[in-house]
Amino acid sequence: MLKLLLDEHISPRVANGLRRRLRLSVIHCMAEWKDGEFLGKDDRSCLLEAANQALTLVTYDRRTIPPLLKLWAEEQRRHAGVIFVDEKTISAADIGGLVRALFELYKETGKLDWTDRVYFLWRQP
Repeated sequence: MLKLLLDEHISPRVANGLRRRLRLSVIHCMAEWKDGEFLGKDDRSCLLEAANQALTLVTYDRRTIPPLLKLWAEEQRRHAGVIFVDEKTISAADIGGLVRALFELYKETGKLDWTDRVYFLWRQP
């Protein structure tokens, strides 16, 4: 089951929009998750705790997360999935576009096991 953790660079308004559409789903934004304990923490710590709670990370960070995922794969360490968003396809300022794209992804894949999945999110028509 897809449960989402939006990284700290994604507006909490995205989480609120998704919660309105997906009422029974688990959706956290980093500022609210664990009372903001992971704000500003290193990627490894965030991804490790997200994995412990079976939360798939949604992030624009394509600089530091991919090398961490590569290292974890080499160590045979599991994660709960990562959804990458690119500023060129969906701007971080496009709250509605990001909500729509994540909503459509959830409708298509929400019941799947997201363990070790990596997905690149695209704008929905």
